[in-house]
Amino acid sequence: MKHFTFEELEHSAIADALHIDNHANEKVRANLRRLVDEVLDPARELLGMPITVNSGFRCPSLNRAVGGAKRSYHLYGRAADLNAGSRADNRRLLQILRTLPHTELIDEHSSTWIHVAL
Repeated sequence: MKHFTFEELEHSAIADALHIDNHANEKVRANLRRLVDEVLDPARELLGMPITVNSGFRCPSLNRAVGGAKRSYHLYGRAADLNAGSRADNRRLLQILRTLPHTELIDEHSSTWIHVAL
């Protein structure tokens, strides 16, 4: 994990506001590590600029609070919603992510952010 930390992958302003403990267990952290090693870090290297994680791991309470899918990959530490800073940069990020391993890849709201799951 070169460019990302567990703290940023577990952080949620909504969890903070609702006093939800959104810390991942070791099994979920293993999934987060794999997501970073196989997808996020390589994408960051190829993009050549920082990528912000808008949403990474979500515990069940947080997932319900944000209206996430009942079987969301976020629940297992296998997904992240990403932002490279602008819609143009997000479109570049999407093209890069298409070349990397993924189970889901979604351009959300005309490149407002990119969802990727492994």
